[in-house]
Amino acid sequence: MTVEGRVTGEIGAGLMILLGVGREDSAAVAASLAEKAANLRIFEDDHGKMNRSLLEVKGAALVVSQFTLYGDARGQRRPSFISAAAPEQAAALYEEFNKTLRGLGVSVATGIFQAMMSVELVNEGPVTILLDSDKTF
Repeated sequence: MTVEGRVTGEIGAGLMILLGVGREDSAAVAASLAEKAANLRIFEDDHGKMNRSLLEVKGAALVVSQFTLYGDARGQRRPSFISAAAPEQAAALYEEFNKTLRGLGVSVATGIFQAMMSVELVNEGPVTILLDSDKTF
């Protein structure tokens, strides 16, 4: 991940986490989602089955704050971001999420909150999992 031409965060094997923070989210929600991400069994075991967690494979996490995940374009052509948390709340919960991951032993790399970032990803698999604090899916 680069900001203004300089690398601000990079990892090897692990997860790229695009983290959207909603107005109703709390520190407990951020911590719970971090624990879920660290323990989610989505990495292959010796038999090729998704059976190992980020912690088990000793992977890292590249965590990118992404308020646009809350873009709601159901009723119009221009997305509404009214459900996204205000920057102060989002920054605090983004840091809580990262702190929890680090506390679990995950190496965490980040960008710069609210900066324009260029993000590169090699998605092997590909596996993309959506976790929702409202648990609607």
